[in-house]
Amino acid sequence: MKCLSLAFLLCTLNACSQTSSQKVPQQADIRVGGPCEGCEAIYECPVPFEQLSPVDTLPDFHDQGEKILLTGKVYESDGVTPAKDVVIYAYHTDQRGLYPKKGDEKGWARRHGFIRGWIRTDADGNYSFYTLRPASYPNSNNPQHVHVVIKEPGKTEYWIVDFLFSDDPLVTKEMREAKNERGGPGIVTLQMENGMMTATRNIYLGRHIPGYPEKKS
Repeated sequence: MKCLSLAFLLCTLNACSQTSSQKVPQQADIRVGGPCEGCEAIYECPVPFEQLSPVDTLPDFHDQGEKILLTGKVYESDGVTPAKDVVIYAYHTDQRGLYPKKGDEKGWARRHGFIRGWIRTDADGNYSFYTLRPASYPNSNNPQHVHVVIKEPGKTEYWIVDFLFSDDPLVTKEMREAKNERGGPGIVTLQMENGMMTATRNIYLGRHIPGYPEKKS
């Protein structure tokens, strides 16, 4: 499949296996978002942020399971201007509903597992993650979800509402009707596009994020 080959190539060029340098937070960054346990995992990126691609393939993609593409655009706080150079960190459970480990994890990988990835939006704000659809936690009512952390230039990292899936019966009416979601609505609908189950979600920087500076007119 052409799109899968492209994704695999981009993953290889992007050094998807964890190997080396980390990007560290800058003291000058404006602190936004409030408490964010585990958000610092975004700095465990295996390559400097500047080397990231707008596309990543998470390590579980070639395992058994439903292959999906999570994609969309990131917009500035005005909701119109595409946001470039925004780093997105995503992680989720495996097909058992667990955060899988290989046994040599360090840092937040000991909590988040190895199914995680990093991208940086392009000049048009585009991002894409190829992965498998995660399972919900064992023996729980938690819906299937993908955790997301954002790091935009000049601001500290912050979390936005998880990806949820509209056809998941564990997504409650209250979740579907939720307002003021961080980063914009997180419930997505998977549809077949170009041979791949694809979900599109646009992300809005600063939307319902505590401490986010108002844009000057």
